[in-house]
Amino acid sequence: MGKRHQSSSSNEQESPLVQCAGLILPWLQPIELSSISSTCKALNDIARAITVTRISDASHLSESFAIPFINTVDDTPYAYFLYTPIQTLALQDPLQARQHWGSEPSARPGFEPGPAVEGACGCECPERCGGGGWGFLGCPCWGRVDSGEVTRECGPSCACGSGCGNRVTLKGVSVKLKVVRDRRKGWGLHADDFIPYGQFVCEYAGELLTTKEARRRQQAYDELALGGRFSSALLVVREHLPSGNICIRINIDATRIGNVARFINHSCDGGNLSTVLRGTLLATYGTFPHELKNFMLSGW
Repeated sequence: MGKRHQSSSSNEQESPLVQCAGLILPWLQPIELSSISSTCKALNDIARAITVTRISDASHLSESFAIPFINTVDDTPYAYFLYTPIQTLALQDPLQARQHWGSEPSARPGFEPGPAVEGACGCECPERCGGGGWGFLGCPCWGRVDSGEVTRECGPSCACGSGCGNRVTLKGVSVKLKVVRDRRKGWGLHADDFIPYGQFVCEYAGELLTTKEARRRQQAYDELALGGRFSSALLVVREHLPSGNICIRINIDATRIGNVARFINHSCDGGNLSTVLRGTLLATYGTFPHELKNFMLSGW
């Protein structure tokens, strides 16, 4: 009787691998997660829970709103990539990089202004910020010049607090979005609520590349695209002087590392988003729920 009880207790004890699986499995890529889920029921249950969490939020729980994957056309549950809410320096080998994705934290990260930049000048309006008479942003620093082509925001060196309404682009995705699978276009970013004209949507985040590295990667991406079922998210923004000469070139690669802006489709007949320096995207007209987000390169 005692031996049978001891054997039963031993069977109920989980192996060290299963006990640590909740910490290890979120680091795995989809094909690795699928392989390990077939080894035993306990790991299968953990892998399934991780997959459900990944489907529920493409932002890896890094944004204020969950951005779910929705697929009714095939059996691809989600798109795997490393998430960054801001632009980041290029990695030596992004294919080997990994990121924890699949476990639920106690709370989503809040916004806190970054450290002040030495020598930079900022505003001094903490008492007036948020008061009446300053428009919907509630900050006297708010202002747009050149008919909306240039946007000015409070930065880390400003005296405003985290509640300042003039820190829109620093707070990440500001509207409800979803990533929807299309039979022809693949994954695409859609509005999940009405987005008014001029509303900041998101920054185009990814790896900041040199022009030499951007050209090398584009050549590699073109070769991969020849086989089909591959689409890169390498964005090149050129700012021109009035004379027509190139003033500045920004190369942002969100193919392996980026945010949800990587799912925005390109439209040749005019999009519903426009970009400003630093790769931010704003609505060019009111966008209704379920509408696909597009941008037009010639508008930049």
